[in-house]
This record gives sequence, structure tokens and C-alpha cells, in this order.
Amino acid sequence: MSDRILDQLELFSTGLFGNPDAEGADTKQTEDLFGPAISVYTRQMAIEDGVLVDATIGDLAEVSGQHYKHPMAMTNAVFALMQRAVNSPRWCNDFKGVWHDILHMSKMGVVRRLDATAHLFRVLVTGTGRRKWHTLKIVCHPGDNAEPVITVMLPEED
Repeated sequence: MSDRILDQLELFSTGLFGNPDAEGADTKQTEDLFGPAISVYTRQMAIEDGVLVDATIGDLAEVSGQHYKHPMAMTNAVFALMQRAVNSPRWCNDFKGVWHDILHMSKMGVVRRLDATAHLFRVLVTGTGRRKWHTLKIVCHPGDNAEPVITVMLPEED
């Protein structure tokens, strides 16, 4: 089942958004249909604002690349969960290890498929408090230039 979901995540960009390599093609089609954008909040702006944490730089980049080929980020709430686990002296967690567990279980611990681009999964993260099992959501969606990007978040986030 997880291979099928991963295949669908891989096809998401080209299936819904055409060829992201065609410079300006998707933007032009969108503007023809809806007119110019009223307001734009890009993924890069969300990273700069701290709403998203970029997992393609620093210590997390290697782990992200081991699991997925597309750029990855997590919401601040997921990063806070990881930070609680790392700060817990009892469990000796580190960011790379917790991120690896999250990404591994995003493929193996699928609980419910939401649609062709997103699913919920469960992961064991020790050191976060009384609750060890956490349900997270992974979504493949278009980035700032319609390229496929992946975001890990809490189930209630979008």
C-alpha cells in the first residue's frame, strides 16, 4: 500500500500541474482562469517567517534525502514536537534520529489515505510527554514554482 501512495505522490506534480519546467506556463493558465493573484504567501516566505522549518538544509538534509527526492519541510508544530523529544534527557534523542523515524513511518505507518496527495501516519516519538504515539500528516503539493514539495504536519494543520 505504501508504494502505491508514494507513486501517487510522485505523479502529483505532473498530473495536476502540467509540466513545471515550462517557464510561466502554469501561471499563465491560472491567470487566464482566475485573473491575477490578490495576495501571495509563498513557501519560502513561510520558511523565513518560521511557520515552516526547511528540512533540506543543515543536519536534517541528509536524512530527508535518504527518504524522499523532493524538497521537504515540516510545520513549526512538528519541529516543536521533535524539540521536546530532543530536550528530554531520559531518551537521548537527536534531531536526525527523530526526523528519520518520522520519515520512515510516513512510508510504513500509513493509517489513512486522505487523497492522492496526502495521508496520515503514526510514529513513536519518545520524550514528548505522556503520549508516545503521534499521528502526523504528510502532503505532497506544488511549491513556489509548481515543483513537487513535501510537508509534514499535524493532522489538523494545512
